[in-house]
Amino acid sequence: MEQSFKERKNKLTLFKTLRHAIKEKQGRDIPDNVFNTCPKCKASTPSESLMHDLYVCPECGYHYKLSARERVRQICDRGSFSAIDKNLVNVDTDAFPGYTEKIDSCQRQTGMSEAVLTGIGKIGGKKTAVAVMDSRFMMASMGSAVGERITRLIELAAKKRLPLVIFCASGGARMQEGIISLMQMVKTSAALERFSEAGGFYLSVLTNPTTGGVSASFATLGDILIAEPDSLIGFAGKRVIENTIKEKLPENFQKAEFLLEKGAIDAIVHRSQMKSTIEKLLVLHERRG
Repeated sequence: MEQSFKERKNKLTLFKTLRHAIKEKQGRDIPDNVFNTCPKCKASTPSESLMHDLYVCPECGYHYKLSARERVRQICDRGSFSAIDKNLVNVDTDAFPGYTEKIDSCQRQTGMSEAVLTGIGKIGGKKTAVAVMDSRFMMASMGSAVGERITRLIELAAKKRLPLVIFCASGGARMQEGIISLMQMVKTSAALERFSEAGGFYLSVLTNPTTGGVSASFATLGDILIAEPDSLIGFAGKRVIENTIKEKLPENFQKAEFLLEKGAIDAIVHRSQMKSTIEKLLVLHERRG
């Protein structure tokens, strides 16, 4: 493993050298989609290499945000995922000015009809109900359609006696839907309570960021909570809390590492180990009979 990492690092160094040489020779930038700049350490990585590394920066370990489809590709067994409720959307979007246009724009840019992808797939051969939130779509805020899709998936998992895995990533409730959005917190939580009473196993994977109403409802109700490294997880923002309590909070407050230290989550799992970790947990919690 260490030798493989060294080889990939050497290749990355070579790519950087070649990129600089081409710029010097041609006097123009390489197209943006050839290289990616890490938001954390600013290292430049070839897109193909980054994809091979599951969109984790080889220099600092920063975990890039993933689209829902890319997450499914990484986690579910190849060709096993079948989406449900793809056409379930909120048709009452005219009440808030500009909301309809915002939805249309997000649908065009992401290819998603809403901020969560739900369906049934296999993980390590185990049939599993899977939901993946996509932060590219209105920061994966939870409106009525998102809440309904997740609730239906929970109910389907209970009916078919399947384990449930939800990859959470959200800015919280969708303000354009007001109280209807906040009601989704109750609806999803109630569905999970019924699922738990029926003996179902729910694994919640917290990714960057998981905040607001989502963190205060289904995201933190898992039987097991795991998170990706350096993920922001919390309800209100750090600055809001500091201004309210008139105290300075720790530098890493609301980061996954801080929550693990305080016992609020069960584990932090690197993306390269995520699929194998979930597979092991599904085996350990497999229903009998």
